[in-house]
Order: sequence, then C-alpha cells, then structure tokens
Amino acid sequence: MLAKQDKAMAEELRAMLRMTITPTVIHGGVKENIIPSECETVFDCRILPGQNTKETMEYIKNLLGDVGLEKLDFEIIQANDPSESPANTPLYELIVNVLKEFEPNCSAVPFLLTGGTDSRFFRRMGSVCYGFEPMRSDLPYGEILKMAHGIDERISIENLVFGTSILYKVVEKFMT
Repeated sequence: MLAKQDKAMAEELRAMLRMTITPTVIHGGVKENIIPSECETVFDCRILPGQNTKETMEYIKNLLGDVGLEKLDFEIIQANDPSESPANTPLYELIVNVLKEFEPNCSAVPFLLTGGTDSRFFRRMGSVCYGFEPMRSDLPYGEILKMAHGIDERISIENLVFGTSILYKVVEKFMT
C-alpha cells in the first residue's frame, strides 16, 4: 500500500527493516564474445543494529554456496558494525523539549539512518550521538531523498534559520 502511495518512503523503510546487500562495482571481461576467467564484485552491505560483520559474511557465503565457495575469494574492504545511542538520555530529553518550544505539536522520533555518519567513531569512545536535523516539511519526502548528496542538494532559507535556531538553543541549554 505504502509503495503505491510513496515509493521513495517505502524504499527507505525497507532499508531500515532489513539488511541490504547491493552490488556497487563489477569488473569482469574485456570483450563481449569472450568468457572472462574471473569476475570481481564489490558489495555495499548496510547491516542493522544487532547484526555484525561476521554474521553478514556468513550470510553472503550461504547465499553464494551453490556457486561453490572453493571458487570464491572474499575480502572485506571496509567494515563498520552498526552503532546506536539510547533515547532515554538527558540530551535526548533536551532535544525534545527545545523542539517543542519552537513547534509545540512536534516530537522527536528515534529512527534508523540508512547511511553512514562519523557518529560511530564517537560512540566507540563512549559518547552519545544523535543525528538531529530539525526541518519543516516544505517538500515531499521523495524529493528530499532525490536531492541528498546530489548537485541540487539544498534546504530552504526558512529551514536553515529554523534548524539553526533549534540547534543553537539545544547547545546553549546543554552547555549551561
């Protein structure tokens, strides 16, 4: 039902609910009429909290088992197990309260970010980190997703002022 109404939202939710394994780079033959002697594929794996790199590798090997694992070589290029911060902290409570000062009918809702951030490095050192980007919905979600990291990535001036004001107030109150 959601997929028919908002395809971009449905795709984003699907990636939040299960591990994704996407072939992003494939190198093989050099000519269309010659069977290559080898092929190399790079997979981008987005794993969920509670899963880890070892389990993911075992899952991939199980998927490719019919090919014959003795024919395959595996190399982990980069691995970062998922990280998360609890939602029952003084900082989270402060974020919710400041947000309500600006938008009384709003709330902050924890969710899974399907991309990567530097927060994992801080969490490994024991810090609590939240990806908090307060904005008003002035564009459909699908349009916002299409612009992310693209040549036309932007937010409105109103959202820049709104978000900056909230973030400033959170930092000001947290530091006092």
